[in-house]
Order: sequence, then C-alpha cells, then structure tokens
Amino acid sequence: MKLEGKPFGKAIFSRFVCFRAPYFGTISPRFEEFRPNYVRVSMKKRRGVTNHIGTVHAIAMCNLAELAAGTMTEISIPPSMRWLPKGMTVEYLKKSTGGVRAEATLPDVGEGPGRDVPALVEIKDDAGELVCRATITMWVSPRKK
Repeated sequence: MKLEGKPFGKAIFSRFVCFRAPYFGTISPRFEEFRPNYVRVSMKKRRGVTNHIGTVHAIAMCNLAELAAGTMTEISIPPSMRWLPKGMTVEYLKKSTGGVRAEATLPDVGEGPGRDVPALVEIKDDAGELVCRATITMWVSPRKK
C-alpha cells in the first residue's frame, strides 16, 4: 500500500476502498496491514454495526470478511488474472461485545485456468479471541483479452 507510510495513509486508503465499493462504508473499516496473501482490517463497535442485543451484528462481520478477502485477492493474484467471490461459509463462534479485526490469508495463486481458490478469514475481538471464521471461495480466472 503506497499510502502506508504517509500521514493518515491507512485512513485515506480505507476511504478510497469504500468510495469504490460504497456498501463497505457501512462498517467504517480501517486497513491495518496490506500485503500479498495477507490483509488485516478492523472495525470499531458502534451503533450502526450492532444487533438488538448490543453485540456486533453477524452480517457486519461477514461484510468485514468479504472486504478483507476481496482486497487481499486483488493484490495477490497475477495481473493477468481476475477474481469474483463465488461463495461464503461462515461460522459464528462467539458474541463480540467490542470492535473486531479480520485477518485474511490466501494461498499463492499463479496463472492458469479458472479455478476455485479459498480465502480464509479469521475475525477476532478486541481481546484477541476468535469470534467468527469464514471461507470465501474466489473464482480466479484469466482476464479476457
């Protein structure tokens, strides 16, 4: 991320991503670390992401997981390839009473025919406890010429 070392760089990058994909703005994400095959992005607990019992809403966590996996896939695959989320399997493991951070990982992806690639996302609460786990199946295929 070219903005990482700049003042407010991570915040600017986060806003840019939400501008390009406005739905992600609903969770007010903050990118913390961003490199091929790994992304860490967080969101604070606030009224807009809570459910009726005052914990972080499950769908807000799914939104965070998809954001982490998608941005990571974008920077991890070769420029000659493209990606599209194909499916998502989610396990809700524990209620989150505070903010959360998602860590997404992806195996190395090289050029080749279209194929499913699993992006793994773990979401932990402020105490570092795993609250949600997601596997997002990415369809990775050659770009059309």
